[in-house]
Amino acid sequence: MVERSPEAVTLPEQTEVIVVGGGPAGTTAATIAAQQGRCVMLFERERFPRFHVGESLIPETFWTLKRLGMVERLRGSRFVEKHSVQFVNEKGLLSAPFYFVDHRDDESSQTWQVRRAEFDEMMLRNAESHGVKVHEGMRVLEVLFDGTRATGVRVADEAGNISSIASKVVVDASGQAAMVTSRLGLREWDPVLKKAAVWSYWKGAARGTGRDEGATLVMQLDDKQGWLWYIPLNDDVVSVGVVAGYDYLLQDRENKSPETVYAAELERCPGLHGRLDNATKIESVRVAKEYSYRARDVAGDGWVLVGDAFGFLDPLYSSGILLALKSGELAGDAVVAALQENDLSASRLGCWGEDYVRGMDRMRRLVYEFYDGFNFGRFVKRFPHLRGHVTDLLIGDLFNERLDEIIEPLEILRAEQEAAAR
Repeated sequence: MVERSPEAVTLPEQTEVIVVGGGPAGTTAATIAAQQGRCVMLFERERFPRFHVGESLIPETFWTLKRLGMVERLRGSRFVEKHSVQFVNEKGLLSAPFYFVDHRDDESSQTWQVRRAEFDEMMLRNAESHGVKVHEGMRVLEVLFDGTRATGVRVADEAGNISSIASKVVVDASGQAAMVTSRLGLREWDPVLKKAAVWSYWKGAARGTGRDEGATLVMQLDDKQGWLWYIPLNDDVVSVGVVAGYDYLLQDRENKSPETVYAAELERCPGLHGRLDNATKIESVRVAKEYSYRARDVAGDGWVLVGDAFGFLDPLYSSGILLALKSGELAGDAVVAALQENDLSASRLGCWGEDYVRGMDRMRRLVYEFYDGFNFGRFVKRFPHLRGHVTDLLIGDLFNERLDEIIEPLEILRAEQEAAAR
C-alpha cells in the first residue's frame, strides 16, 4: 500500500482572531469569541486525540463548561464522576472527605475525572461546532509582529508548505512552549515552587465505591518531602504521580532513572500502601521539571496569553484546567469587546488580568502553605468558622475577595507552629 503525501492546506490571507493551540484554554477562548459572531481560526500542531496530563476537574470549572455547551457532552461521556477530595498525611491517616455537595448544593458539586486525550478532543470538536475554523497538524512557526503589535502568524502544514495569515488579535494558547512569552522574554519562574513530577498509570488499583469512587486523594510522603496524587479514571485506570522538589526528586540520588525514582517514592508513601497490590503499571514513567511560572503581562497590543502560555501554578489542588478555562473565557470576552470597540491595545485586551492574577495568587498561597506543612484538619479545628473558605478554595472559587479572610488566620497558625518548633 502506497502512503499518500499530506495535501497542502489552503488558508485565507486574513481573519479576525487567531488562536495558537488547541488545549482547553485555546478552545475556550476560540469558542467564546465564535459564539459572539467573531471569525476565529485555531491552529494546533498535533492531531487529536493526543496525550496530556492533568485529569482532574474541580467544581468551579462547571460554569465555563456550561457556557461552552460542554456539560451535556460530559454527562454523556465515560468519565468517572468526582464528588470530593481527601487528604492523607505522612502517617497514612485520612482526613474526612471534603464533599463538594455538603458545601455547595448545586449542579456544580459533581464534576469529573477526565482522560485528557478524550476531554481535549471533545473541547476541540465543540469549538468546531460553534464555528471555529480548526486546523490540526498545523505548526505555528512564529507570531508575526509590527513593532510591538502582533499582526498574525506564520504556519507550516504537514506537507511543509508555509503560509502567513494576518489577524487583528492573536491568542497565545501554546501551552508551556509559550510562544509570545518566550519571544518577548516575559517568563518569570516561581522562586518557591521549584518542583518536578514523575507519574504513570495503573490498571486494577484500589478505589472507593459509590460517590467515593472518583475521589481525588492527595497523599504526603513519609518525611513530607513531597506528595502523591491518586486520581481514578475510567476503564479501571488510576493516575498516580509524585511531586517534590526538583533537586530531591531528580538530582540528589545515585540512580536518577525515572522508573527507579518513581518506584522508590511510591514505597515512601504510607497512604498508598495496599492500593496497588493487585494493580499493573500500564505505561512508562513520565517526567515534568520545574514547571511553576507566570508571564509579566497577560496581554500586549494585538495579543493575549491564556492557560499555560501565561502561567502554570502547581498540580496540588487540580487547578490547571480551571485556570485554563477561566483565562480562556475572560480573554475571549475581552477580545470580543476589543474588536467591537476597535481598541486592540494591551490595556483593553488585558483588562481581566489583574483580577485573574489575584485569584491565581489565592491558590498559590494555599499551595505554599501546604509545602510548609499546612494541615487542613488542624486549621479547621483552630478556625472552624473558616472551613467553608477552605472548601471554596478547593472547589476553585478563587475569584472571590472574601476568601482573603483566611490570610490572617494562616499567619497566626504559621506563627504558632514556628513557636512550637523552637
